[in-house]
Amino acid sequence: MTAMTPGSNIPLSAARVAVDVAAPVRLDVSGLLLSANGKVRSDDDFIFYNQPTGPGVTYRSGGGTAPDAIVVDTGAVPPGIEKIVVTASPDAAGQTFQGVEPTATIRNADDGSVLASFTPPQLGAETALVVVEIYLRNGAWKARAVGQGYANGLAGIATDFGVSVDEEPAAATPVAPPVAAPPTAPVDPRISAPTPPPPPAPPAAPAAPAAPVSTGKINLDKGRVNLQKNQTVSLVKGGRPLLTQVKMGLGWEPAYRGKDIDLDASVIAYGPQRNHLDSCYFGKLSILNGSIKHSGDNLTGEGAGDDEVIVVDLGRLPADATGLVFTVNSFTGQKFTEVAKAYCRLIDAATGEELVRFDLTTAEPQTGVMMAKLIKQFSGEWEMTAMGEFVKSRTVRGMVKPAAQAL
Repeated sequence: MTAMTPGSNIPLSAARVAVDVAAPVRLDVSGLLLSANGKVRSDDDFIFYNQPTGPGVTYRSGGGTAPDAIVVDTGAVPPGIEKIVVTASPDAAGQTFQGVEPTATIRNADDGSVLASFTPPQLGAETALVVVEIYLRNGAWKARAVGQGYANGLAGIATDFGVSVDEEPAAATPVAPPVAAPPTAPVDPRISAPTPPPPPAPPAAPAAPAAPVSTGKINLDKGRVNLQKNQTVSLVKGGRPLLTQVKMGLGWEPAYRGKDIDLDASVIAYGPQRNHLDSCYFGKLSILNGSIKHSGDNLTGEGAGDDEVIVVDLGRLPADATGLVFTVNSFTGQKFTEVAKAYCRLIDAATGEELVRFDLTTAEPQTGVMMAKLIKQFSGEWEMTAMGEFVKSRTVRGMVKPAAQAL
């Protein structure tokens, strides 16, 4: 069995798979069939307990004694559908995932054998999750761990992926009961299922999109990508993985004029089991046989451009190096509330082209921050995810454990 981490993927060894999501509380589990544009074709592509069957996708109730599941028959998924996302939300109205640790298990639907499991880390105010996705890539079906949270419930996910959502005018609950429909139409207490055309339902304002952006795959085909926190970009351009030298530039400025800010940028390398391989920082400028190198320490943060640069030769990394976490620490104890304009950016070392940028827009009174991570996929491609997670640590040594947990 494979224990998956956010962003990781596995090939599916079974044509029929079931994804169940278990938690200490009752969860509503749903599935959405998405086409190439990342949207459902119609509300018929939203599969849940009141509309349990769709083309190649079925909702399976656990009856209250077992977790609910979404079953995907990849051989029966219609042409044009490239992804099935599996979502979960607490059954109790308004309940968040604070203190609730859901675990998704991907099984062979025919014999029940476990293929992989995934527990999304660091959940809090989210009221709904895109947990995993089953997706088609180059003619083969795969599964990816996602763990993307939404603050406005299942309605936020549904709206993001193109499902019609009706809101109650008084807005007493996150999402109101749907417009009345003929008895034959399924009705969910939070989201309206398809309603036959005559008579059409009166137009209703859609729920506001959730704070996170859509979880559709982003790559480098359209040029530079500006990431938001928790967003991921695949380092693929023109259909080919980027396997060359890249630079991770990290920069910052003092929040107050005339005050130096001494921060240290580092990268921590991990193996497939989140095992610590080595750390590259101002005291150890080269690791993993020179495939990762550090530019050296900047003591003030003054001046334009990147303050510290870490060069990573993706093609020369050892095979067991599958995860890299880029961190910044304040050795002198200054907090990140004293820092302005902290950012990280990924650059093509050969051309100098900026590929990906993440600007840290919020700060906490801590001495360490995990800026970004690079994770190697089963296919060989790398994905970069913006993090912006603060940690109480003045040195890279204190970042090793929390960074492993964040992979």
